[in-house]
Amino acid sequence: MLAKFKKITCFVFDVDGVLTNGNLLVMPNGLMARTMNIKDGYAIQLAIKKGYKVWIISGGNSDEVKERLEKLGVTQVFMKVSDKKVLLEELSILHATPLDQILYMGDDMPDYEAMQIASIAACPSDAAIDIKAIATYKAIAKGGEGCAREVIEKTLKLNDHWDIEDHIQSK
Repeated sequence: MLAKFKKITCFVFDVDGVLTNGNLLVMPNGLMARTMNIKDGYAIQLAIKKGYKVWIISGGNSDEVKERLEKLGVTQVFMKVSDKKVLLEELSILHATPLDQILYMGDDMPDYEAMQIASIAACPSDAAIDIKAIATYKAIAKGGEGCAREVIEKTLKLNDHWDIEDHIQSK
């Protein structure tokens, strides 16, 4: 399994249930607020800085989430996606990133087919049962509580891209 992590050059994350805890706070104005983990954000920024690709594929739609991810340096943010597998295949071809170099982290049934074609199908510890059944890596962390950080850190450490100097300089 560690050999598969070492080959990863691209991380693909769902939003709700992976980068968030899946809870929505519905505001009086109809806005649906989510929380995102700062540790996930730090790891995403570092992965991009180190040359890894980070793609977001979500069935949901939130300008605020998209803006947050873009501030972290993510340029490939796809919202309102109805067929995540098809988009993943298209992105793989468009960006010359073989599927055997992609880690896909999802938490529920809309991620099922896309997870099956990625080299590593990862999920948070609180993912749906059917997703846990096909996941090749089950994070210790729950969705929105550092599960993205967990897989990024594991990959970067295996490739000697998780340097103390990087963390000190970023403070």
